[in-house]
Amino acid sequence: MTDATDIDEYTPPEVWTWDAESGGRFAKINRPIAGPTHDKELPVGRHPFQLYSLGTPNGVKVTVMFEELLAAGHEGAEYDAWLINIGEGDQFSSGFVAINPNSKIPALLDRSGEKPVRVFESGAILLHLAEKFDAFLPTDPEKRPEMLSWLFWQMGSAPFLGGGFGHFYAYAPKKWKYPIDRYAMEVKRQLDVLDRHLAENRYMVGDEYTIADIAIWPWYGQLVLGRLYDAARFLDVESYENVVRWAKELDARPAVLRGRMVNRTFGKPELQLHERHDASDFDTKTQDKLAPSQE
Repeated sequence: MTDATDIDEYTPPEVWTWDAESGGRFAKINRPIAGPTHDKELPVGRHPFQLYSLGTPNGVKVTVMFEELLAAGHEGAEYDAWLINIGEGDQFSSGFVAINPNSKIPALLDRSGEKPVRVFESGAILLHLAEKFDAFLPTDPEKRPEMLSWLFWQMGSAPFLGGGFGHFYAYAPKKWKYPIDRYAMEVKRQLDVLDRHLAENRYMVGDEYTIADIAIWPWYGQLVLGRLYDAARFLDVESYENVVRWAKELDARPAVLRGRMVNRTFGKPELQLHERHDASDFDTKTQDKLAPSQE
């Protein structure tokens, strides 16, 4: 790893200007302005909910939620999950920006009422669906603030894990000691927060599985299960025994497995369901069935 003293010192200019070629791996998906880059309508399926997403941790939150709702018998939660390829700039289409002006996945169009309602930001989508179906919320209303606190904790903490640690550890053009150390320290502090809490609680809100768990697991659960950034050893995730126990318990839920398959475009072909329009798609339209190996 490059020593901190080997980094060329950077003197910021008086006024910053965008260098489109300096963004490394994600140069094509980030820009300093909002709004659409091209006109394109989004597809619309037959179900009450239209999800436009990708199988990143933030996207997995919502597909897990839908699969959990369906598993719990909420037939009105049927959904179409359309793939948004952020590497190709799908998130900058006029149709997507109309649903999410922030041009980030996931974005949801709720067509279950008289007028379509847009919902963006993963935490907002989880809360919207939980309230709509009165599901995965604490049965004791006095525990609702605890659930909301952990939901918003995740929304505020994950950027340190994703945009901070994940970017500099896994995606930046070079590995620099200072930012990796800075964000590794913060991620380990967050894991310790979770570990101490889960030492006394089965789930994030006592013994109840709620949207707080559904929000936190795709980031921190998958991290300790070795699925994010190939960083499990580096962060010594096994030392957070309570987080690992909780992560494995959620990972064993069938709806969680289905949810992390939807809109997934990487990893094992049998775990990739690029689009989901019917429950039977899990059996017939995963990538191993659509594009069998040539070996």
